[in-house]
Amino acid sequence: MSKILYEVYKNDIKDSESVMYGKYYARLKSIETMSMARMAKHISEHGSVFTEDVVEGVMKKFKTCLLEMLLESKKVKVAGLGTFYLTAECQKGGADKEEDFNVKEHLKALHIRFLPDQAAEDNISSREFIKKAEFVNVKTLMSSTDEEASSASNTGNTSTGGNTSNTGSNTGDGSNTGGGSNTGGGSTGDNTGNTGTGGDDYHDPDGGTNSDE
Repeated sequence: MSKILYEVYKNDIKDSESVMYGKYYARLKSIETMSMARMAKHISEHGSVFTEDVVEGVMKKFKTCLLEMLLESKKVKVAGLGTFYLTAECQKGGADKEEDFNVKEHLKALHIRFLPDQAAEDNISSREFIKKAEFVNVKTLMSSTDEEASSASNTGNTSTGGNTSNTGSNTGDGSNTGGGSNTGGGSTGDNTGNTGTGGDDYHDPDGGTNSDE
């Protein structure tokens, strides 16, 4: 299902800005987090000439080399996807003077960032990427799923009841079979006594079965 799931929620945080408080917004929902192994399997099954283990090996190597290049002050661009790079997060307050700045004291963290490719043919920037997506409300999806399950359950119950009724009708309670006499009053009795293929068959007085030409 190539759909993006979302749910609508109400912003009930009282310290929010007045224009946001009490309003309804959307947030995206994920159905799972795929591991690298699962992703490698997915790639290998989509027309790839490489086996799952080869794909996973390349992905692991890419991750290792990506981190290595980032730590060497390099950006890494994947054509059609985007560019990976690092940014620094500093402690609040900073240093009073340039000469007082100390990495261990004033630098808090490094963040791996990603900038989507914005080339015309592969533009997946945020404002363009949304144009490629189709959305499904989780509430609507769940409601639809419940209705389908209920319908399937009702269909199954109706079918079972009907078959039970037919079985009771066809079994009958006759006492013998053969010799032109029927077993019970149902269709099973009729077909058992008349060993032909339908109403065109009849029994002669000697008990044999002939076909009515």
